[in-house]
Amino acid sequence: MLIDLRSDTVTRPTPEMLKYMFSARVGDDVYKEDPSINELQEKTAKIFGKEAGLFCPSGTMTNQCAIKAHTQPGDEVICDVSAHIFNYEGGGMAFNSGVQAKLVNGDRGRFTAKQVEEVLHPQADWLPRTSLVCIENTSNRGGGSYYRLQDVKEIAEVSHKNNLALHLDGARIFNALTETGESPLEYGKLCDSISVCFSKGLGAPVGSVILGSHEFIGKARRVRKLFGGGMRQGGYLAAAAIYALDNHIGRLKEDHKRAKILGDVLKTNSMILDMLPVETNIIIFTLSDGITAEKFVQLLGRQNILVSATGKQTVRMVTHLDFTDPMLEIVEKAIKNI
Repeated sequence: MLIDLRSDTVTRPTPEMLKYMFSARVGDDVYKEDPSINELQEKTAKIFGKEAGLFCPSGTMTNQCAIKAHTQPGDEVICDVSAHIFNYEGGGMAFNSGVQAKLVNGDRGRFTAKQVEEVLHPQADWLPRTSLVCIENTSNRGGGSYYRLQDVKEIAEVSHKNNLALHLDGARIFNALTETGESPLEYGKLCDSISVCFSKGLGAPVGSVILGSHEFIGKARRVRKLFGGGMRQGGYLAAAAIYALDNHIGRLKEDHKRAKILGDVLKTNSMILDMLPVETNIIIFTLSDGITAEKFVQLLGRQNILVSATGKQTVRMVTHLDFTDPMLEIVEKAIKNI
């Protein structure tokens, strides 16, 4: 048995999801005629109280479409130093939009309204124009940490007072909402655009949706086409996302429970020097000087357990739909005996 804890992107469609996909109604989405894609866009927009949505192949594309639609070349985007849009999207901000990042040193990927105020520029010909603030919820490199709604409200107030758009990279937003119990409608009121991913905790094979006003989505749709993201009969993929929204949000708590159990077991291993708080489904820990992350990955790999080295001494594990209780018992035993 292979146990893959490298990411929650490794899940495969359940038999029920596959059946739903094969029965999808499809059309040509470039002509806006794919019924399943239209349904997904409308359904996701309704959940967050936004006017419209746009289905894209990936969360990277939804984020990059948002940045392009919100900014002009030479602008500046405020984000955390650990942000996905800065670290893991291939330098897309610079390449696609001609903008630069203003990095904020937040707390495990989360920054405050005060920090936004502190990095704002005065208007001057020789300074970049700040036009966008991007928050990530949950934070990947922050170990699955999440914002509370009040903090987002304060960031939104500062952003809008200074004529800045606020984008939410909500790749794992439902993981956050599962823990906080907060309403997605409240996030829709605060954020000018929201990216929602279906291929992580929700278990769909492909896809994300970007949400916003009709005007914003019109701009984003044009950008998606420029980026090569205009799909034809993409409704088979959208159907998987619809199924995920209807059936897989409620079970995210199971992933979080298993992650916390793994975190407790890892703390008993003398090789583990430090660990970020385990709040959702991501576990990030630092190893002692006596062993490298590469070696630790190899030791678990010999037992058919896959994890990710995220630095010389840091390792990441992510629980997900395909990680079961019997698998958890195997990993617990391996960690105790490693």
